[in-house]
Amino acid sequence: MEVTAVATQGRHGSHDWVSSYTLLYSDSGSVWKQYRNEDRVARLVGNMNSDSAVYHKLSQPIRTRFLKFVPLEWNPSGRIGLRIDVYGCAYKSYVADFDGRSSLLYRFNQKSMSTVKDVISLRFKSRQTEGVLLHGEGQRGDYITLELHRGRLALHLNLDDTRVRSSSGRMVVTLGSLLDDQHWHSVLIERFNKQVNFTLDRHTQHFRTKGDGDSLEVDYELSFGGIPLPGKPGTFLRRNFHGCVENLYYNGVNVIDLAKRRKPQIYTVGNVTFSCSEPQLVAVTFLSSSSSFLSFPAPALSPDGLSVRLQFRTWNPDGLLLSSRLASDPEQHYLLLHISSGRLRLTHHTSDLKTLEVSIGQRVNDGLWHSVSLSTRGLQIIMTLDNEPASTIQLEDYLEPRDSYYFGGCPVSQNGSGCMNTVMAFQGCMRLILINNQPVDFMHIQQGIVGSWNQIEFDICGIQDSSTSIVRFADDTVVMGLISNNDEAAYLDEVEKLIAWC
Repeated sequence: MEVTAVATQGRHGSHDWVSSYTLLYSDSGSVWKQYRNEDRVARLVGNMNSDSAVYHKLSQPIRTRFLKFVPLEWNPSGRIGLRIDVYGCAYKSYVADFDGRSSLLYRFNQKSMSTVKDVISLRFKSRQTEGVLLHGEGQRGDYITLELHRGRLALHLNLDDTRVRSSSGRMVVTLGSLLDDQHWHSVLIERFNKQVNFTLDRHTQHFRTKGDGDSLEVDYELSFGGIPLPGKPGTFLRRNFHGCVENLYYNGVNVIDLAKRRKPQIYTVGNVTFSCSEPQLVAVTFLSSSSSFLSFPAPALSPDGLSVRLQFRTWNPDGLLLSSRLASDPEQHYLLLHISSGRLRLTHHTSDLKTLEVSIGQRVNDGLWHSVSLSTRGLQIIMTLDNEPASTIQLEDYLEPRDSYYFGGCPVSQNGSGCMNTVMAFQGCMRLILINNQPVDFMHIQQGIVGSWNQIEFDICGIQDSSTSIVRFADDTVVMGLISNNDEAAYLDEVEKLIAWC
């Protein structure tokens, strides 16, 4: 459904009503996204009595299957009471699911297709940071490629330039970040001659292409989901897209509808299905850099020793990921896993004056998901990050957690909590937390059945896109990045990445 407006009332004939609320929406009912207005979480004004209706027209329609109303404030003389109306219309969806080894080829009726005007639109969602969504090229040097790269969307475009391999002919326009968030993102590419509008969600980049001509000449076919290697079925030149694509239109042609009806213009490589079956990974968001934490009782030590695994993403260069007090006598020992100056550090505190520490990784605060694991093997504790070589601390005694595992931070009042933190609290997202190979049940923690938490949002990764875009040429480069509240971190991050690329 495409939701265009909502309205609320209190409970009839009572003192129960909600005076402010936020909206969450989801395709699956397990992974949620916040409704935003002008890039801020929208706080909607509710009711002042039980019977008057308050109507809100949404600034941007929401295409969703599930809608969640989250009360923020309500009548202090009553309780939460809510009647709801949702306004909107039916939404037609043509979906294709790519498994990372497949693609759809849209084949032209003639050897090549030359256009001075193109309109390409689609929606996609994925939990992968890399993958080709669209590619086409011609023998004279023209090409167009749309791909995910490090969680950003990059458009490569060249018109009639035989110097395609030379530096002057290369051009990339990049929008967004954190696009591996398992939520739908809308893309629109509009080109007339050299003028191009490239839109991701509600952010549009206007630019002018390089090259000598005004037309885009593509030979034989356009590929969606990957770039097959000619003459080698199932072999691809770049990493394929892994995720779902919806309502894919090329110059008015509904590509997915043609594929679904097995029309001869479409050739399918690999396994493409027509329903979105991507598994949903439930995350939690740590909101505060001073008071967020999530605790979970330490289970009995398994015969294989201690084991903790998790995934995290953040923009912050410092923050606590894990703190655990260890069984020791007479002094208190702690095991800390934290981010410090963009590096991941594991510290074993054996006394006020003695610590053992190893570090790994560079710039783990790049907004991407990172996987980290800790495990013990005899008198060693081993830390791994993504696909990097492991780092090891040699222990003097066997490790055994004493109380609880604290993720993200410590309670404000740490008296008797068994938590230690030498840096800021973590601000970002975590998911797939496993202790001794058993997944942590976020639902049980949220309901208070086990553990405790503070300043946490469940079922959502709420860290925001750095709102940076890059227009990159080899000979003249423009960098644009968000600077808000005198915080230049996002902008400087783009400059450093551009320097590294050059």
